[in-house]
Amino acid sequence: MTQRRIDWPDLLFGLFLTTVAAGTFAATWKLAGGTAANMGPGYMPRAIALALLGFGLFFTVRGLRRPFAGIEPAQWRPILGVGVAVGMFALLIETSGLAAASLAAVLVAAIASRESRFFEVILFGLCITAGAVLLFVKALALPVAIWPW
Repeated sequence: MTQRRIDWPDLLFGLFLTTVAAGTFAATWKLAGGTAANMGPGYMPRAIALALLGFGLFFTVRGLRRPFAGIEPAQWRPILGVGVAVGMFALLIETSGLAAASLAAVLVAAIASRESRFFEVILFGLCITAGAVLLFVKALALPVAIWPW
């Protein structure tokens, strides 16, 4: 079995990120950048484009330097588990409140892993729910209902 000398998925992904970064730089060329203390409209797009450029160059060089290792087939259980958890949170947040939506999202996301244990998931879900309520409702004072009533 012969290995390919170039890791094409990494190389193409790196070139894609580099192209997106270059397009962002070109699109924001005429916008004022400003400084970190006084940001202009072009500051954040360029900062994100710079990060994309860094990642793009990393993946491009990595794709050129290492042989192709292969890609594992997609695992549908984690993809569906996390996707359904996010959708459930979005559907429940307005009707059931932050506490119920957060707990339900953690419980459904636990289906994504075969290694999840019921007691640990419940304990983690309660901690995440308490943390979300403390952060978003108490600390940030966002107008989010905690309970459905």
